[in-house]
Amino acid sequence: MQDYKQVPLIIPSLEPDEKLPRLLEQLKAAGIQNIVLVDDGSGPEYAPFFADAASRHGCVVLRHAVNLGKGRALKTAFNYCLNTWPNAVGCVTADSDGQHTPACILRVMEALCQHPGSLVLGVRDFSGKDVPARSRFGNRITCGVFRFLVGLTISDTQTGLRAVPTGYMRALLQSRGERFEFESNMLIDTKENEVPILEVPIETVYIEENRTSHFHPLRDSARIYAVFGKFLFSSLSSSVVDICLFTLFCALLGGMLPASLYITVPTVLARIISATYNYLLNYRVVFKSKEGHGMAAAKYVALAVVQMACSALLVSVLYHWAAGGEVLIKICVDVFLFFISFQIQREFVYKHKKT
Repeated sequence: MQDYKQVPLIIPSLEPDEKLPRLLEQLKAAGIQNIVLVDDGSGPEYAPFFADAASRHGCVVLRHAVNLGKGRALKTAFNYCLNTWPNAVGCVTADSDGQHTPACILRVMEALCQHPGSLVLGVRDFSGKDVPARSRFGNRITCGVFRFLVGLTISDTQTGLRAVPTGYMRALLQSRGERFEFESNMLIDTKENEVPILEVPIETVYIEENRTSHFHPLRDSARIYAVFGKFLFSSLSSSVVDICLFTLFCALLGGMLPASLYITVPTVLARIISATYNYLLNYRVVFKSKEGHGMAAAKYVALAVVQMACSALLVSVLYHWAAGGEVLIKICVDVFLFFISFQIQREFVYKHKKT
């Protein structure tokens, strides 16, 4: 097993202050050997910080001419580490503001060496009184979003202290996102790349209530939540297709069908067309399935049949009970079934079982 103190440590930095040299001194005193510092376009007035890091602490300094974002800074460092230490177990990323102590960084490094195929997250305890309200609330929201939409149960989605295995570093070089959204993509892409996540408890440190952070809650949260758009677009667009076709078939076939089939036949016809559209979009774009088309299609058809039967039954019962309003009833029923269907598609239909 590799000496965990030799695992490369990546520190992206934008416009650092005196906390950076203090952190570097502590890291060197702790025996951490390979530190890669990324100057993400800080400007000439911050050059002394990086020059001191290289000369006094022996850091490798990589520079961006302009600010390109934390995601791009991490990718720049990943590429450097893969070329410089190709046999390393991976790397560790940490913030430059002192929130991650040397002891916590070493704990994550050791965990990576013990679990070389896992993405290791240094997770904080958000129940403390010293945690800023925006951090506690933001983490609670993103944890809920990850759990429902991605199927990942993570305690700290915003942590910057992470250990990334070498194989996953290569995959992440092609992952989307140049700024803070890249860290969310890093978590999401573990599903597609079948990378397990390991959580390691770390100290919860907030300096000046995190006022020096370059994370902007509104702007950067919008970027982060945008990565979930593909999950919602497929289902919503297929629902629109389904409802429009249902309305059309009701209008065209209403006078030709007996009352007992007035709801069922339009539901079946609309669902066949919208389900085909939804399957192809989900397979290619949303879940990026590695499952074979035959198996995935068979599971999807089984789900679609059950969902269609439930939709027809519930809409028919509610339609006769309410004596009308079939379109509004169908919208409500299908929204309810959507939440159930999404979970089943993510965990059963498109999920490829490793052999």
